[in-house]
Amino acid sequence: MLHPSYTDLMKVVNSQAEEGEEPIVTSRYSIVLATAKRARQIIARQSGENAPGLQVSKPLSKAVKELNEGKIRILPENEETEEES
Repeated sequence: MLHPSYTDLMKVVNSQAEEGEEPIVTSRYSIVLATAKRARQIIARQSGENAPGLQVSKPLSKAVKELNEGKIRILPENEETEEES
């Protein structure tokens, strides 16, 4: 079983939305995409940094933990494209 659960993660992400706005995340699929994207970012950043024998948490576990702690945000699609421009 995944800890925290998808529903818990969805609550954390949606708590970042302004009152009266639509929820940021409406499906588990959005959570999966966001954590996978963050895990890929972590992997890219860690390439070559790890010393042999050093215990490092798995990138996906780290991404889920960051999302649950509110350290990363999921942006609605329209905001994401505006920030990338």
